[in-house]
Amino acid sequence: MIKINAGTKISALLRESPEALEAIISLSPKFNKLRNPLLRKLMASRATIGMASKIGGCTPADFFAKLEPLGFTVGRATKEADEAAPAPRPEFMQQVRPENVQDLDVRPILNEGKDPFIQILGKVKALNAGQTLRIINDFEPIPLIQLLGKQGFQTWSEVQDGGVWHTWFFKAEASRIPDAKVPGNSDDFDAWVKKFEGRSKTIDVRHLEMPLPMLTILDELERLPADHALYIDHKRIPVFLLPELVERKFEYRVKEIAEGDVKMLIFKA
Repeated sequence: MIKINAGTKISALLRESPEALEAIISLSPKFNKLRNPLLRKLMASRATIGMASKIGGCTPADFFAKLEPLGFTVGRATKEADEAAPAPRPEFMQQVRPENVQDLDVRPILNEGKDPFIQILGKVKALNAGQTLRIINDFEPIPLIQLLGKQGFQTWSEVQDGGVWHTWFFKAEASRIPDAKVPGNSDDFDAWVKKFEGRSKTIDVRHLEMPLPMLTILDELERLPADHALYIDHKRIPVFLLPELVERKFEYRVKEIAEGDVKMLIFKA
């Protein structure tokens, strides 16, 4: 077994011992998200024991107590790692002024079982040059960070004690978020669906909480045969997903049936 300290990645623990998953989850209800394979893949690769301790409202020592019976040994550098100074803030954060920060706490929206996408998109589009959006959430919005990064936003995330994440999105210029440009029309959509009849897989992401819809779609596309299509039941047109699809050389067609009911077909260009 590997030696561990507060700087050890959660992904390293899970690779070393599958039993570590249940041991970690037992420390805090906030770690229940790790049961989802996609979120586990996303979160475990970024979070260290020290960071996860803040998220779960526990301490690195609590982690060590759970992991040592599984065969892990605590390295000598534990104390130094525990007391290590946090990573310095990026340079752009020096330009962020409190009066130019727009806050959006998405936790109440998620707690109601709703998707905060519309609120996030509205805030982002309304940003003037030099303004910053700070999203407050129970997890780091990694897909949103990646997508807005491609639109020229600089980001910085910081977890507070108790596991509350603050993520800043800053852009020196006025924000220009791509519109949900959808090629074709309803007849075109139906024609493409018929073209892939017998060669498509259907998934329903309407019930999934953010960021799982996008993660699920991208995960399915990674395993999609070249001559097949992915048929998706969605609540909305995933505007941030569209440029990602183009970059990955996928084509797509969309059909809006009603509010909250969108059909989407994705296939290799």
